[in-house]
Amino acid sequence: MPKETLKKIAIEATVKTRPPIVVVMGHVDHGKTTLLDYIRKANIAAREAGGITQATAAYEIVHSDRKITFIDTPGHEAFTAMRSRGAQVADLAILVVAADEGVKPQTKEAIQIILDAKTPFVVAINKVDKTGGNLDKARNDLMAAGVLLEGYGGQVSYCAVSAKTGEGVSDLLDLILLAADVEELTYDASAPASGFVLEAKRDPKRGIEATVIVKNGTLSRGDAVKTRTASGKVKILENFLGKTVSELEPSAPAIIIGFEKIPQVGEEFAVGELSAAARSMTGSGAPGAASGTVAKTTNQIAKSKPNTLNLVLKAGDAGSLEALSVVLRGIDQKGGKEINIVEEGVGDITDGDIRHAIATKAAIIGFKNRVEKGAKVLADAQSVTVITSEIVYDLSTAVEEFFSGKRGPAGAGELEVLAVFNQEKPQKQLVGGRVTGGTFHGKTSFDIVRGHVGSTAIGNGKVLGLREKKSEIFQADMGKEIGVLLDSQTTIQVGDKLLIRK
Repeated sequence: MPKETLKKIAIEATVKTRPPIVVVMGHVDHGKTTLLDYIRKANIAAREAGGITQATAAYEIVHSDRKITFIDTPGHEAFTAMRSRGAQVADLAILVVAADEGVKPQTKEAIQIILDAKTPFVVAINKVDKTGGNLDKARNDLMAAGVLLEGYGGQVSYCAVSAKTGEGVSDLLDLILLAADVEELTYDASAPASGFVLEAKRDPKRGIEATVIVKNGTLSRGDAVKTRTASGKVKILENFLGKTVSELEPSAPAIIIGFEKIPQVGEEFAVGELSAAARSMTGSGAPGAASGTVAKTTNQIAKSKPNTLNLVLKAGDAGSLEALSVVLRGIDQKGGKEINIVEEGVGDITDGDIRHAIATKAAIIGFKNRVEKGAKVLADAQSVTVITSEIVYDLSTAVEEFFSGKRGPAGAGELEVLAVFNQEKPQKQLVGGRVTGGTFHGKTSFDIVRGHVGSTAIGNGKVLGLREKKSEIFQADMGKEIGVLLDSQTTIQVGDKLLIRK
């Protein structure tokens, strides 16, 4: 038998069919995460902060004895780059459209992303269980948006579903497997592993943790991996359930621990040599992705103009940092006011961040991370404003309040006393109240105002501790109701205002 024929047979023997990688896209609140919850029988939507998916998750399910990998992407406009990455990595897409609302602005954006990435897709018309569900409206809206459905002059398959009851979900999965068969998805089992970085962060205990999707080859523990910006060795390899494994084949989601620095989201990773396309990428590997935001950077000079707000941005992972930066840079700045981001990075807020904020007279904005204990102590002592939240739009509102004057400068805060619980000792009075302005910090001094805020202070004191429900907290933003343990020679009364000294 000729050598060429033998070589062809050998190659064909290592080529195998791989499961489809599916991205789910659509307008916010149209039920993407709820649909995936039903598919994987895990209530993730209820645990999302504010009911919003704010990260890209990937996991496998089994339908008709075949695996399907799903990528869930955020629905809000701040996360466009993350959605773009999802569409680029995926083989197929599900466009979710709510029957009661039809095509909305982010639906149109999702359609454009799918078309630009040339990703085959099917449509799930969701919420057909709702009284207001209107299939005809959804179909007509889709046609007007250029999505030509089967039976209406086009070839795009669609399925009416209810993410809440499960109606039509099995049929939708059948459509996905049928579309995968048409695409003839394969991989070479003998090839060095390669794929894409979906997310990356620094875990304080485990080190740098990258979530990846394997697209070709077999990824094994001990492999040397690289991206355009980072390299390392797979010290720990986990599947999407967090279970340690020795190897993973396409199209498996994987968690890699072993990169020497944080890779950029959207980059191609490979065992061995990167492709020419991966080496030539200049950004993070996806349209709209912010370059240089993965590792901590100080690429802007702090400004001291009166109308300039200097900010240090920290987020729990690279994709979240990218979204936070996009949201804050997009704030409408009027009247000569300016936001100046002096530093941004991935990880928890440390005492190093506090020191940098002191040096640059900046406030610190934290998204999906925590403030380390030493950083809390230093921020208290130096009256550095630290604002954290699990919801990116709460952080945007906080920054806007600085500009509007509703939130004071670093260290300023106001609390209205709503209840008095214990006053046996002046040194340990316990009261409850609502933060009515700025950020109310622990371990700081305050004045007591009785009557309207412009009145003369009748006394002062020091905050010994703050609690929200049963948890001790470092600070509380406007609108929060908290308990305050304080030391004051003045007996606090309901209606008093506690004003943190500027």
